[in-house]
Amino acid sequence: MLNKLHIFYSMLGAFLAAACGGCSSANSTRHIPAVENFELSKYMGKWYEIARLPHSFERNVSHAEAEYTLQDNGKVKVVNRGLRNGQSTSATGSARFIGPTDRGELEVCFFYPFYGKYKIIYLEKDYQSAIVTGDNTNYAWILARTSKLPPEKLIMYLKKLQAWGFATELMQYPWGIDFSL
Repeated sequence: MLNKLHIFYSMLGAFLAAACGGCSSANSTRHIPAVENFELSKYMGKWYEIARLPHSFERNVSHAEAEYTLQDNGKVKVVNRGLRNGQSTSATGSARFIGPTDRGELEVCFFYPFYGKYKIIYLEKDYQSAIVTGDNTNYAWILARTSKLPPEKLIMYLKKLQAWGFATELMQYPWGIDFSL
């Protein structure tokens, strides 16, 4: 029960912070377009979190992964898993499109009524790796279908994030990779 309360308050704080994105000193991601010609069915399945900017709701979480499952109602079930201090932890939520269904721009809810933006700003054509952000440059994740990326690909993604104004020097690597530009 204590673990569930900790997760609840961590996620609540994170979503309140995201909702107040305009109140922070972070820059908006409005200038970074979401991917077009997006196919939700190809995005479904397991993704490994290769790198992320730090947040309280992921503090001390290693081996982070997300699994996306399309539901009959058109929403996406989201299950985030990982190890927090060696113990299994997870959070389940749902995602829905904000606009057109062929644009990689959704919103995710782990605790109703709080939603956070989930904007896919880079996606390989084969749907094997992606870069995701939120409303502002405090949020960034590099995701892949495997727990490791080739170094040259990781460098390319970090350079893209850096060019878009993200603080790549703060990136964390939950699968044990330690890499910076």
